[in-house]
Amino acid sequence: MIIQGMDGKALLKVAIFLCLIAFSTGRELKVKVKNKHHTAIYNHTLATILVEYASAVYVSDLTELFTWTCSRCNDLTKGFQILELVVDVQRCLQAFVGVAQDLNAIVIAFRGTQESSLQNWIEDLYWKQYDISYPGMEGAMVHHGFYSAYHNTSLRPGVLNAVKRAKEVYGEIQIIVTGHSMGGAMAAFCGLDLTVHFGCQNISVMTFGQPRIGNAAFVSYYRERVPNTIRVTNGHDIVPHLPPYYQYFPHKTYRHFPREVWLYDLGFGSLVYTVEKVCDNSGEDPSCSRSVSGNSITDHLRYFGVKLSCDVSAGCRIVMDNGLEAYRRADSDGNVIFSRDISSSVLRMNVESSEEGRSL
Repeated sequence: MIIQGMDGKALLKVAIFLCLIAFSTGRELKVKVKNKHHTAIYNHTLATILVEYASAVYVSDLTELFTWTCSRCNDLTKGFQILELVVDVQRCLQAFVGVAQDLNAIVIAFRGTQESSLQNWIEDLYWKQYDISYPGMEGAMVHHGFYSAYHNTSLRPGVLNAVKRAKEVYGEIQIIVTGHSMGGAMAAFCGLDLTVHFGCQNISVMTFGQPRIGNAAFVSYYRERVPNTIRVTNGHDIVPHLPPYYQYFPHKTYRHFPREVWLYDLGFGSLVYTVEKVCDNSGEDPSCSRSVSGNSITDHLRYFGVKLSCDVSAGCRIVMDNGLEAYRRADSDGNVIFSRDISSSVLRMNVESSEEGRSL
């Protein structure tokens, strides 16, 4: 009856829209079958959960964040308990480690670039590519800033300490590392660090709007050691295009590691829906985010409808009440760690069922 009541133009729009859906769906199936041997399998539900963790780590009210009572902490991540919250005051960096009963996993999240400094940071990535050698891998070059943000700050020892304590209680359960923007770059270095230097066997990484962090040799090294990695990119997000990729200089240019999942809108007018395209195994699929101009900061700041930035007024200020002092310790540089003792009453997790992990 609805179709009969439509005029010719409306029917044509519906027909075209249905054709687009069919075309898109068919293409997605082909991509998935073609790359069926790759271990990273995209899970939409898990992505919508992890993007909320990547958003929550931006919260500046440390009391609300540590107690998981912030406005960003009450949806799909409800019930999560932070074990360690690390704030590098000198460099305006932040990360947390906690346990998620619904995921049966340890979750680590890194905060990305502050919105107030995002424009300058993007401009630097266009023109400055400070390389250093990745230790232990001949020919592997990585971005000095991203590498140092994880390896040479208070974040790494705080995160590793929390992971060690959690594993002593929960055993070899899955560890999921996430982050947005520069936080995604730090998440990738963390996943590699846990695998290579600490022998963790069950590591998954999912990032949002992550920049390129290393050259082809590094990408090859990374993908062998952390194969269960997903990079989610959104529309015309500018950051996944940085530092720029030069296809005519394959050994010099930075590359993305696989696997990318590109979110883009299909349709027109009010008939628009979001496609989640699982890209090929190259890391630089020309039919995914590289098929569009990366010129949008707006697309960078919201994934799956979730805000991925700080409250601008809060910036890098630490906001907390006196009730958090019992969990607080600081180093000589003024960097702060909030740590909670792990006990059997924190969470009762089904460790046995997590031996195989949960695929991304």
